[in-house]
Amino acid sequence: MKHLFLLPTALLITVLGYSQQKIDTIRKPVEILDEILVQAIRVDADSPVTHSDLSKEELEKRNLGQDIPYLLNYLPSVVTTSDAGAGVGYTYIRVRGSDASRVNVTLNGIPFNDSESQGSFWVNLPDFASSVQNLQLQRGVGTSTNGSGAFGASLNLLSDAVSEEAYGEISNSVGSFGTRKHNVKLSTGLLKDHIEISGRLSKIASDGYIDRASSDLKSYFLQAAYVDDNTLIKAITFGGHEVTYQSWEGIDKETLENDRTFNPAGMYSDPDGNTQFYDNEVDNYKQDHYQFHWNERFNNNWSTNLGLNYTYGRGYFEQYKEDEDFEDYNFSPIEIGAETINSTDLIRRRWLDNDYYVVNANATYKNSKLEVTSGAFYSHYKGDHFGEVIWARYASDSQIRDKYYFSDATKNEFTVFSKATFKLDNKWQFFIDVQGRFIDYTTGGITSDLVGIDVDKNFEFFNPKAGITYQLDLNNQFYGYYGRANREPTRNDFEEGISTAEKLNDFELGWRYSKPNFKVNSNVYFMDYKDQLVLSGALNDVGSPLRTTSGNSYRLGLEVDADWQLSNKWRLMPNIAISTNKNKDFVASIDGSLVELGNTNISYSPEIVASNMLVFSPKENLQIGLLSKFVGEQYMGNIDSEASKLDSFFVNDLNVVYEVENIPVFKSIVLSALVNNIFNMKYVSNGYFYTYDDDFSTPGVITTIEGAGYYPQSGINFLAGATLKF
Repeated sequence: MKHLFLLPTALLITVLGYSQQKIDTIRKPVEILDEILVQAIRVDADSPVTHSDLSKEELEKRNLGQDIPYLLNYLPSVVTTSDAGAGVGYTYIRVRGSDASRVNVTLNGIPFNDSESQGSFWVNLPDFASSVQNLQLQRGVGTSTNGSGAFGASLNLLSDAVSEEAYGEISNSVGSFGTRKHNVKLSTGLLKDHIEISGRLSKIASDGYIDRASSDLKSYFLQAAYVDDNTLIKAITFGGHEVTYQSWEGIDKETLENDRTFNPAGMYSDPDGNTQFYDNEVDNYKQDHYQFHWNERFNNNWSTNLGLNYTYGRGYFEQYKEDEDFEDYNFSPIEIGAETINSTDLIRRRWLDNDYYVVNANATYKNSKLEVTSGAFYSHYKGDHFGEVIWARYASDSQIRDKYYFSDATKNEFTVFSKATFKLDNKWQFFIDVQGRFIDYTTGGITSDLVGIDVDKNFEFFNPKAGITYQLDLNNQFYGYYGRANREPTRNDFEEGISTAEKLNDFELGWRYSKPNFKVNSNVYFMDYKDQLVLSGALNDVGSPLRTTSGNSYRLGLEVDADWQLSNKWRLMPNIAISTNKNKDFVASIDGSLVELGNTNISYSPEIVASNMLVFSPKENLQIGLLSKFVGEQYMGNIDSEASKLDSFFVNDLNVVYEVENIPVFKSIVLSALVNNIFNMKYVSNGYFYTYDDDFSTPGVITTIEGAGYYPQSGINFLAGATLKF
C-alpha cells in the first residue's frame, strides 16, 4: 500500500454533486449547498437503505448536557449506556447488538472513529450536538461511507448550516449530581450576502451518579463560510478537552446489591492501612479538528465537493498503582544493606499522541433518470503510545520523563467508490454501489504490558451493494437491499493475536407506508457474518472490551417504527426491534477442554429493543413528551452462561419544552426540562463477563471460574435549562 502515496493528485480531486430532484423551490440555494457536504454518504427517503433521520429541532428538545448517544436513544435498535450512570462523560451506543467500534461515524463526511481502536469517543467532543444541523443513522451496511466498515450501522452528522440572518443564543442548564451545561452561540448572518462567521463555546460539568465519576468538559466550534448561488466554501475548526474521573472498572454483584454507586478506581491503602482514593485518577484528553470544504455547482447536471481534514489528539489517563514490580517499569532493584527493594507504589500516565489527515473528494452527475456519484478518499494516521511514571515511592535509577514503554503506529487508507440510482419509471428505482477499500497498518515497539508488537498488514476489500425500490401507489413503497462489508482488526485485536478480517453479507427487505397523519417503516434483515469479532465480555487492564472470533454467526431481525399524528395535540412515535443473534457451532474452553456449544447467543444482543414517544402539545409553543425504552435481557458472553446475563429493563423519561415568544430584547426564551427514569428503576445497561481456569484448588482438576461486573445506571434524575435567543 505504500505505493498509494504516489497516486496523482488528480485522482483525489474527483468531486461530489447534489440531486437536482431534491431541490424544493421554497428552500434557498445556501441550504441545498450545505447538504452537499454529506450527500455522497447519505441516502434519500426512497432509497433501499434502512435509515432514520433527526433534525436540529428534534435534537434541541433534549439537548441539556447528555452526549449524542443519549440523544439517539429512541431510534430503532439503539441501546445506550454510560460509565458514570447519567449520560455525561463516557457514553456508548450499540445498534443491532453491534458496539460503537462497529458503528461508522462521520462528521461532514470525515471519519470520527479512531483509526486504531475504531471506537467513537463522544466525550472528546462534548456538546457537539449543539452544532449539528441534522444527522442520519443507517442500520446495517448502508451505503458506501468513509473510514471503518459499518458492521452494525453508520451515523453521519452535518454540522451547522450557514445562517442568512444574524443570531445569538445563551444556554444554561443544571441538574442532578451537580450537572451543569453552559454554552453561547452566535452568527454574523450573511455579510454582504456572501460571508458568514459563526461559533460556539461550551462547558459541561458533572459529579456523576457513580462515586467520583466526575466530568469537566470544554468544547468549541468556529465556522467561516463563503456562499453564492453555486459555491459554498467552509473553513471549520472544532474540538474539546475532557477530564473525567475513571469509572470503567464496574462492580461485582454483591457490591451492586449493597452499594451500587461504589467506584473502585483510584483505591489504595495508606501506610496506616486505611483505604484511600487517589484524587487524580483521571482520563485527560484533547482533540482538535480542522476541516475545509468546497462545494461547487456547475449546472443542473454537475456539482462537486472537496474536503480536507486534520485532527490532532493527545492525552493520557493517570493511575495510582500499589506494589508494582520494578521490572514492569524497567527499574533496577535497589540494594539497601541486606534488603533488596524491587517493588513500589507509583503514579503512571499512559499516553496517546496522534495526527490524522484526510483528503475526501467526490463528483455527481444527475439527469432526470440517472444519478451517479463517484469519488475517492485518502487518510493518513500516525499515533504514538507510551507510558511515564510521574511519581514513585522508590524511583530506582529512573529519570524524569522516561518512557517505560513506547509503540508507534501508522495507518494509511485509500477508498474509491461509485454508486448510481436509475429510475426506470415512476414505480421502479434501482441502486448499485461499489467500493474498493485498501488499508496499510503498521505498528512496532513495546505495548503497555511490555510485550513486543510487530504488525505490518495490508487489507484489500471489495464492498458491493445493490438495491431496488418499488412504488406500489401513493402510500406504499417496498424495497430490497444487499450489501457486503469487510473490516480489519483493531489494535487490541492484533495484541490478542487476531489478524483475520471480518466479512458481512447484509440482506434487507422493507415496506414503507405513508399518509399525511400516519407513517410506518418496517424491514426484516439477515446479517450473515464470517469471522465476526464478537465481544468476549472481558476487559483489558484499561477497561477496553476484548473480542474473540466467532467463526460463522448471524443476526436476523424485524424492525418497525411509526409516526402517528393522532390529533392536532397528540402524536405517537413507537418502534420495536425483534431479533435473534447467534454464533454457529461455537466452541469454548470449559474445565480445561474445548467444548462444542452449538448455536449460542451473541454477546450484548438483546432480542427485544422497543421505544415510544408520546407527545402532547396543548398549545403551539408547549410540548410534553413521555419517552419510554425497553431493552430485553442479554448475555455479556457467548457461552449462554447465566452468570453473564443482564436483566431486561424498562425506563421512562419525561420531557417538557416551552417557548416564550414576543418578549422585549429576546426573540424567544426556550425553557426545557428532562426528568429521566421517572419511576426510579434500578437497572444495569452494561457490564462485563470473564472466565479463567482454576487448577490449584483440586490437584489435577481444572475448573472454569466465571465472574461478572456491572455498570449501574442512575435512578430518577433531572436536567432543566433555559435558552435565550436574540
